[in-house]
Amino acid sequence: MVDSEHFVRDDVRAFLAMLEGMNRPDMRTVPIEQTRAMTAAMQPMVQLPTRALARIEDLACPGPRGDIRLRLYDARAERGPSPLMVFIHGGGFVFGDIDSYQGTCSEIAAELDLPVVSVEYRLAPEHPFPAAPEDCEAAARWLAASPAPLGFEVTGLVPIGDSAGGNLAIVTTQSLMLDPAAVPVIAQVPIYPVAEPIAPLESYALFGDGYMLTKDVISFFDECYALDPADRRAYPVLGALAGTPPTVLATAALDPLRDSGRNYAAALIRAGCEVTYLELAGNIHGFVQIRKAIPSAHADLLAILHATKATLERVA
Repeated sequence: MVDSEHFVRDDVRAFLAMLEGMNRPDMRTVPIEQTRAMTAAMQPMVQLPTRALARIEDLACPGPRGDIRLRLYDARAERGPSPLMVFIHGGGFVFGDIDSYQGTCSEIAAELDLPVVSVEYRLAPEHPFPAAPEDCEAAARWLAASPAPLGFEVTGLVPIGDSAGGNLAIVTTQSLMLDPAAVPVIAQVPIYPVAEPIAPLESYALFGDGYMLTKDVISFFDECYALDPADRRAYPVLGALAGTPPTVLATAALDPLRDSGRNYAAALIRAGCEVTYLELAGNIHGFVQIRKAIPSAHADLLAILHATKATLERVA
């Protein structure tokens, strides 16, 4: 049940009440492909439609275990040299794909007037850690080299992603700091990311039940992903922080992962890095993907994109 001691927006409260009334099966009792299909089928109910763009094109790049599926979004049919947003989807490292995130990626491309490439990395449990970060790094390196299918010169990369994708955006930035690609990462935009172990955090205790993303779901994701807790690609707060490019980081106030984002932002600031931190009051985890079900969340995504635009105007 929602705790009345915490501010909850009216549309968020209505959405949570709807979820509480649904008979959702335990993920451990349902075949993973069935749960993925159910999750994908819900997208038209909760997500805003795709923005009309000049280019929405499927691409592919070489990966560690075969080709990686990509999708390019661009408001312009032709583009000169430009930064590139590298979008990495969420879903606990278990769910999600470029199809389910098309509405979000098209919104980013339209609002920023920048090209966006969405990356479809291998999912757990079939492909546990570190398959996802390996794929994301490989895709970023390929994109940094301005491959011909893009049709324009890439001047810098901006990894962006939500939840598990926020983790992978940070991890990709760190990997390209350690071993630079053809062009640098000029900024990063993690949205409610996993950056450290979650269970000890106060936000996990406060919001781990009744706010959509639950402790049971987090535990299921952890079992599937099977990360190495000593590897900085699992928990990027363990990685190099000094020299991290300008960061726009957003959290949701009612998210069990909230304090992970707060703590990572604080660690970057202590390391002397530029950080723009947004905490969206009264909102829950996953809001960028449920902007139809929670209309106020659309303004939250726009706030993140406006902060990103302001950052890029200084560094791009």
